[in-house]
Amino acid sequence: MPEKLHPTCTKCAKLACSPAIGIDAEPAFDEAPSFCPMALFPDLVSDVVREYDRPEVKEFARLASMQEFECYERTDQGIRTKFPRIEELVQFAAKCGYKRLGLAFCLGLRREAQMLTEILENKGFEIASVCCKSGAVAKDRIGVTPDQHIGGPDSWESMCNPIVQAEVLNTEGVDLAIMLGLCIGHDTLFIKYCRVPVTVLAVKDRVTGHNPLAALYLSRSPYYRRLLAKE
Repeated sequence: MPEKLHPTCTKCAKLACSPAIGIDAEPAFDEAPSFCPMALFPDLVSDVVREYDRPEVKEFARLASMQEFECYERTDQGIRTKFPRIEELVQFAAKCGYKRLGLAFCLGLRREAQMLTEILENKGFEIASVCCKSGAVAKDRIGVTPDQHIGGPDSWESMCNPIVQAEVLNTEGVDLAIMLGLCIGHDTLFIKYCRVPVTVLAVKDRVTGHNPLAALYLSRSPYYRRLLAKE
């Protein structure tokens, strides 16, 4: 019985979805590998693309593509990049006509959250911010035992509360929610419960200064080679 194929874009060498062709040419979809999503799910892809015909979705996608375009510039030396993510956030929110932004941040990044709030307020946005410990709910509420407290078994610790963060921002009716440094898993719950558009400014990585790609770049070095070890 043949092995069932799954979409595996990470192993593709063809890039049939992004060919280097002229503006009047057509992509050669028949050159896509057998594990390409376009080969496995052609009807799904075709049906889902129609979602962009909805005016509000089409305009949002257009603005996102314009933001992408404006982050590059052509020079005699080639294409260069222009804006860091924070500037992109300011520019894109302005493009969308957003006025009220919600910030869901980790207490461990309180200083960064304060800096971001100042930047966004100086650009004319109104900011509603919610800390991950909002609610002051003890960790034993979710079955965490004292010996599993970060500060030790004698310390009282608040659980991270991403659902409260999401619902507060939902209630505030912000135009866009920004995640800053939420823990893995907690960020998942926040996204699940948030009913407004969400973007991520930074994710939690306690070791690399919240830059998880650093470990990928070092995965073939002696320092993080353990990441490639088979288990």
